[in-house]
Amino acid sequence: MTDSPLAFGIIGAGIMGERMLAAAAGQPESPVRIAAIWDPSPVALSRIAVAFPDVPQVADAAAVVAASTCVYVASPPASHLGHASAALAAGRSVFCEKPLAIDIGDARAFVAGAGASGAVNFPFASSPGVAMLERWLENGVVGTPRQLTIEVGFAAWPRPWQADAAAWLDGRAEGGFTREVVSHFLFLSQRLLGPLTELQGTVAFPEDGRSERAIDVTLRAGAIPVRLSGRVGGTEQDDHNTWTLAGDAGTVRLRDWAIPERLGADGLFAAAPDAIPNAQARPIALRRQLEGVVRMTRGEPHRLASLAEALEVQETVEAILVL
Repeated sequence: MTDSPLAFGIIGAGIMGERMLAAAAGQPESPVRIAAIWDPSPVALSRIAVAFPDVPQVADAAAVVAASTCVYVASPPASHLGHASAALAAGRSVFCEKPLAIDIGDARAFVAGAGASGAVNFPFASSPGVAMLERWLENGVVGTPRQLTIEVGFAAWPRPWQADAAAWLDGRAEGGFTREVVSHFLFLSQRLLGPLTELQGTVAFPEDGRSERAIDVTLRAGAIPVRLSGRVGGTEQDDHNTWTLAGDAGTVRLRDWAIPERLGADGLFAAAPDAIPNAQARPIALRRQLEGVVRMTRGEPHRLASLAEALEVQETVEAILVL
């Protein structure tokens, strides 16, 4: 996309930082080069050093900002706002994990003053499976949408591969599956169908000090009624989800993050011929996200989630958690 790859710095060497690093480092004709990475955990940086020995490690977050044109903030949520604000103040663009901040008022103030030099990592913006859903909608497969149903389920929370981050992922202030997972499906609903409004429902916090274990919610995405439910312990799968849109001409869904499916005349869902599971689709989406980061940094049109879109999602997430 450019003659010289964008200098891309990473703050946070956890799961998402490493995934983004893998999507960029060592890839042929990558749209970015990893300028620096930092994490306060020596263990995390040691793991990165083994997997990516050529990636520069620096002393602190300020050094990442100094080395980069765009800063990717992949640290725990409580630190997002500080790192993102520092990067913008230094004239860098920012690509941030959600949520923007743990205080919704702080998030609103940040977005109001941030301008267009920032975006948030909702990979559905670049998902091959979502692209198929969009084509089906454009081609009239659904007809007039009538109902959206979102279901998420987890054998346990946090998921096994998140155990190292359980301290914040299962806390009331920063964690929970609504913030971590449901937010992605709210973004998808908002992006394809319209603003999220008319929220009602219930949320269950049965364990003191821990994140939610169930939500049952109704709302609207644009004019479309939405039923949203989530459970911890309702499935044997680590992570199972469906986003199902029914209309007067047909029904389509996205299953398990990546697989687009159509409901057939036999009452069964069939995957699109080119559907691929999330393990294969995720690196493709992240590579496309990085291409979007370059466009965003250059002031060109892109499909990344804007700061304003991410704030609208966060507003809905936080409203769910106080129902």
